[in-house]
Amino acid sequence: MMKSPSTSKSESNDEPKGDRLQKILAQAGISSRRKAEEIILEGRVQVNGSVVNTLGTRHDATRDHIRVDGKLLHGPEQQRYYMLNKPRGYVTTLDDPEKRPTVMQLMAKQKSGPHGDSVRLYPVGRLDYLSEGLLLMTNDGALANALSKAAAGVEKTYLVKISGVPPASGLDQIRRGIMIDRGRLDEVRSGRRDRIITSPAKIELVRGGENPWYELTLTEGRNRQIRKMFEEIGHHVEKIRRVGYGALRLDVPPGEFRELTLGEVMALDRAARGKKVVPKKRTPEFAQLKSPAKKKSTRPRRQPVGTKPASRPRRPS
Repeated sequence: MMKSPSTSKSESNDEPKGDRLQKILAQAGISSRRKAEEIILEGRVQVNGSVVNTLGTRHDATRDHIRVDGKLLHGPEQQRYYMLNKPRGYVTTLDDPEKRPTVMQLMAKQKSGPHGDSVRLYPVGRLDYLSEGLLLMTNDGALANALSKAAAGVEKTYLVKISGVPPASGLDQIRRGIMIDRGRLDEVRSGRRDRIITSPAKIELVRGGENPWYELTLTEGRNRQIRKMFEEIGHHVEKIRRVGYGALRLDVPPGEFRELTLGEVMALDRAARGKKVVPKKRTPEFAQLKSPAKKKSTRPRRQPVGTKPASRPRRPS
């Protein structure tokens, strides 16, 4: 028997409204959405005086009284977006069990502009301990997740210094896609670790020599991917600096950060939706490779033409 239109309409009105509770907590800056799920399951959240410890319930943050550990939420946190130039020797995590410096310590400095530094930020993607360069920091979980998905194909550009000169055939392998080891000990098939083929990459020589620099552009960001790609063709990576993310180009000194403009945030959103974005034509100073320092000459200085050489002092008799 078919349902009448009136019945369908009444049922649609009974559907739960609002946002999922874990999303409300994340938007309020309490934690990431995954951590918010743990907080809910631990029974630390109350809605209108009742404990809610199941996932998926929907609520209205503007009407419901939501408390975490007894503290009342004051609505969603305003979204903030920053570009950080991560130096070598920092880990891209909120807290490090080995007590190494983290990028959160860099972001703890007073932020410029009217927003202060009260927002809880998270890194978008990762740069390993020895890598440096452009790192996005935000409290917009939806955009962060969209940017991190490989399906979006957001381009990330790196300057990479290699030990030794790779053969042209090896570079072609990287351009086409190269098989690398995931590096996860818990993923073993037929007695060996699981292996994958990387997506095609763009690679161009920036500076030649015995240890050349390359500009490498990827649309994915697997764990230690760049190092593994060059290891597969027999070369060690000495330095990695990320200088581009979508239309953004690194334009702040190491250890410093700045807030993104509205236009830059809109460009990131376009990139996350798979739309084409174009960076500015002028490459900022910190996205360029510095000129090598000139070696001091050991040759004696030439005497200008038409001048007499300086007389030597006479020895006492």
